[in-house]
Amino acid sequence: MEIKTGDFRVWDEGSTIYFDGIMRLSGSEAYAPILDLMMNVLASGASTVTLNLTDLEFLNSSGINLLAKFTIETRRHPEVQLVVRGAQSVPWQSKSLRNLQKLHPSVTLLVD
Repeated sequence: MEIKTGDFRVWDEGSTIYFDGIMRLSGSEAYAPILDLMMNVLASGASTVTLNLTDLEFLNSSGINLLAKFTIETRRHPEVQLVVRGAQSVPWQSKSLRNLQKLHPSVTLLVD
């Protein structure tokens, strides 16, 4: 599945969900299709789900809330390991991604 606009693209390849571009959607309702995509991957039965955020240049607070909701949901699936890949060079990622480990301590955070 793929969600694409002029500003961003979100798609999955197996158990990896890729984010690319700039996401400035307004509110959780606007992020609902992306959450649906993420939940479908979580429900697929994979033992590991990876969020690859390395090419996501900007994510607003509503988008960060989306990541938090998904992280909390993965706690309900102890059989699934959540891996979050980020880029140290992207300011919002270096500041915000560590907070996901506070929500779910077993999140594997890989920041290059």
